[in-house]
Amino acid sequence: MIDCRPVIHAISKLAIAMGGLMIAPAVVDWNQGGPGAQVFAVTAAGTIVLGLLVMLATRHRQATLMLEQAFLLTSGLWLVLPAIGAIPILMGVPGASLTDAMFESMSGMTTTGATTFPKLAELSDGVHLWRAILQWAGGLGIVVVAMVFLPVMRVGGMQFFRSEGFDTMGKVMPRAGSIASELTELYLGITIVCALIYAALGMTGFDAVIHALTTCSTGGFSNYDASLGKYSGPAEIVASLFMFLSSIPFILMIQGLHGSPGALWRDSQIRTYVALIATISALIMVYQAVWLGLYPSLVMLREVVFNVISVISGTGYSSVDVTQWGHLPFVLLIVAGLIGGCTGSTCCSIKVFRYQVLFQALRAQLAQMQSPNRVRLLSLHGRRLDPEVVNSVMALFTLFILTFGVLIVALALTGLHARTALTAAWTAIANVGPAWGPEVTANGSVANFPTTAKWLMIVGMYLGRLELITVFVVLMPRFWRQ
Repeated sequence: MIDCRPVIHAISKLAIAMGGLMIAPAVVDWNQGGPGAQVFAVTAAGTIVLGLLVMLATRHRQATLMLEQAFLLTSGLWLVLPAIGAIPILMGVPGASLTDAMFESMSGMTTTGATTFPKLAELSDGVHLWRAILQWAGGLGIVVVAMVFLPVMRVGGMQFFRSEGFDTMGKVMPRAGSIASELTELYLGITIVCALIYAALGMTGFDAVIHALTTCSTGGFSNYDASLGKYSGPAEIVASLFMFLSSIPFILMIQGLHGSPGALWRDSQIRTYVALIATISALIMVYQAVWLGLYPSLVMLREVVFNVISVISGTGYSSVDVTQWGHLPFVLLIVAGLIGGCTGSTCCSIKVFRYQVLFQALRAQLAQMQSPNRVRLLSLHGRRLDPEVVNSVMALFTLFILTFGVLIVALALTGLHARTALTAAWTAIANVGPAWGPEVTANGSVANFPTTAKWLMIVGMYLGRLELITVFVVLMPRFWRQ
């Protein structure tokens, strides 16, 4: 039987930290004299007290986590913390239902960026700050999980990165502290620089903080219905830069700061990612020039690159209505969202590394058919690809496609338009943010979706953020019999 005490103990510590984060929005609402201050203060106090009691009750001498406990911790965190995060939204937003609050909190913690509120101006500044904090905390959490736990759990080929700067096998918790410390310092530094530049470009201090938190987490929440379109222009260039930085491997940025900047460009995953952004942007611009008759300009370049990076990184900001670009650009954006950024970053979806593994395996298989007796060894980033890594990646691809298809059908059965069901499933499972269709409101919210559809999207966001296999392993009866 699995000993759940270390898992509950770790989750209770993070719940206490989450309660502490609620103090900031409480102060913001208190400064404005709004009722939200009391909601955040009471929820923070309750969360901290309950977290302390659970932490004391589950004290244990076990210094490391077993493999099964790592699976439980990872899947449990993204259930418990969003539930806690939903409480002040449920209590502090007039008319918000439990479904709305849980949707918003899960969207925040998974850095998806979809919203269920059709008029963001009606939310208090404290709630806006809390939504941004949820995304920032979720972005940091997923980077730590990707570097510490997924390689140990061999999820989606992540065991390939066990020797990429951090070897965590057999010592999950002791190394987690040092890894999290370095990643947090870098993450916090990037966020502060982003906020300062936003402020220098004319954003108010509050807006700069909100958008810095949601840019560097590649989350995409904004306190405006127009998203970052409120500050189109130079802000789009800055956002593009920091969305890109947050969607490349953080470990390579740390190595770069420690004196090895060449490691960034030598990484084939980053080079492929840059090539994808450039290719998709160029195709969209050519389409606009040839088929729509629009004259290429720097404004067009800025808007296209910004929205392409926003989608492929899973941020979900928008500055223009991309559905007006035409059918081909729309399809290209859908494809970009299904690719995602790099592993070891805050980004979402399948990620470039796994496509590299897939194409290496396909190429080897085709070559094997041509020369059956020839032995071929797969390699990537100058290292051998073990069959275990390839099989793990193939399993993730298969599970992703199946889950994506089931989610589309399930959403369509709730009564949603076919296009809405497709894009809602896409934005949930790939944690991208935007959805398009007749039921989507002017600001991109899912307020008009049936309750069942919202819960299906909540499940999709949860599964997608944890790379599916992490959750499905825990749901297997065999897991609990070990």
